[in-house]
Amino acid sequence: MSFSTEIEVRFKHCDPAGIVFFPRYFEMINDVVEDWFANDLGCPFHELVKENGAPTAQIQARFTAPSLHGDVLSFRLTPTRIGNSSLDYDLTAHCGDELRLRATATLVHVARLGRSQPWPQAIRERVAAQIDSA
Repeated sequence: MSFSTEIEVRFKHCDPAGIVFFPRYFEMINDVVEDWFANDLGCPFHELVKENGAPTAQIQARFTAPSLHGDVLSFRLTPTRIGNSSLDYDLTAHCGDELRLRATATLVHVARLGRSQPWPQAIRERVAAQIDSA
């Protein structure tokens, strides 16, 4: 099962030519991850990071077509693996039928001092259920 959401490309996302400046895609990806945690995993990100964190340990992205100010991007996040303290996901962003972005990433659950620690059981179970239903 995948999590889907839409983000409208705003002026703040664009360079002077009106095209999304690539680092802004990473901000959008993080917004999608936070929404996934809140809406599908039952753990608002701001609650998770009060005691712990879930930083991105690895991310790889391919930008396949430019996005412009005013475009509405449909993001789809699909978890692909849950480990003891990390999880992997695939993410795509489309505008209409056109693929604009494809990314894969790894999140790691960490304690305040940066040491990895197991995911909370409720999060682990919800991610595993999404992987199983994919």
